Amino acid sequence: MRYQGIFFDFDYTLGDATEAIVAGFLYGLHTMGYPTMPSREDIRHTVGLVLKDGFTQITGETDEDKRARFAKLYRSVCTPVQIATAVLCEGCEALLTALRERGVKLAVVSSKPAPILTEILKARGIYPLLDFVIGPDQVPAPKPDPAGILRALEATGLTREQVLYCGDTVIDAQAGQRAGVDFCAVLNGTTPAGDFAGLPSVHIAPDLPELQNWLWKEGLV
Repeated sequence: MRYQGIFFDFDYTLGDATEAIVAGFLYGLHTMGYPTMPSREDIRHTVGLVLKDGFTQITGETDEDKRARFAKLYRSVCTPVQIATAVLCEGCEALLTALRERGVKLAVVSSKPAPILTEILKARGIYPLLDFVIGPDQVPAPKPDPAGILRALEATGLTREQVLYCGDTVIDAQAGQRAGVDFCAVLNGTTPAGDFAGLPSVHIAPDLPELQNWLWKEGLV
């Protein structure tokens, strides 16, 4: 097999927790007294960033106490809701199941904290298909720093040449580039194909079923 391991981002790559994310943002901003609420699309464009950076992108606020307060308020609403309501992207379970049957090692390397992500994956029934789940709380720095991918490489015992990382944002592409692994963009999120033009990628998949077809057609797994 060309790829003995495939690692994935979660939000807008394997799953969609938009409703909970929007609810968490609006609650946090309203409680903190911000007079103008961002649009749903503005909030969706923060997905892929660590939460505090998403808050800064929306508000321009860099004060660390305010960033921390927002994160606490956001999670009080978003965490239970997304565990209960997050949905898998089309073709997710089929792809992971098929890869698992072929002996491919699977990991999720996400900007979402690992304990929350693990509960979402368990609730959706796909956690047993994965070898490792890694969030920014488990590494020195979040994506685009390569620490999460490098930790997954160490945990699986695979080399950079044996792994493909799949994600929906430029941040994911940069993390893959810095880790020295192949990258495949998956267009389930808000980032258009053209935004990946300046970054190395072996494929741009419009969705997970097409990603599976490409992997099989090219004999990569």
